[in-house]
Amino acid sequence: QVQLVESGGGLVQAGDSLRLSCAASGLPFSSYTMGWFRQAPGKEREFVAAFTWSVDTAYTDSVQGRFTITRDNAKNTVYLQMNSLKPEDTAVYYCAASVSSVAVTTTRFYDYWGQGTQVTVSS
Repeated sequence: QVQLVESGGGLVQAGDSLRLSCAASGLPFSSYTMGWFRQAPGKEREFVAAFTWSVDTAYTDSVQGRFTITRDNAKNTVYLQMNSLKPEDTAVYYCAASVSSVAVTTTRFYDYWGQGTQVTVSS
């Protein structure tokens, strides 16, 4: 059984940093693209960042230069370092896994999802 478990969310002030973690089990982690998505109240789930199994990374424009995605295949864990947080970053953040290394920004290409972790940034 595949499980993705996010952690590290919380309430912070604008300009602060957070690091999210996603621990995966039940899948060959190094063979999967790992992505981070977020969903704010009343909005659709949107792509944030991805780290493919072929060691490429991708970011949405609004987080480029502020967020960094990394992965540790030995620990089956993917991280999202979030710096210079803004109130508009407030959302539930989801970890996801996909066998594909293309279309990494698209939710429907991901096979597995975590339960999400709340990030709230106050102004």
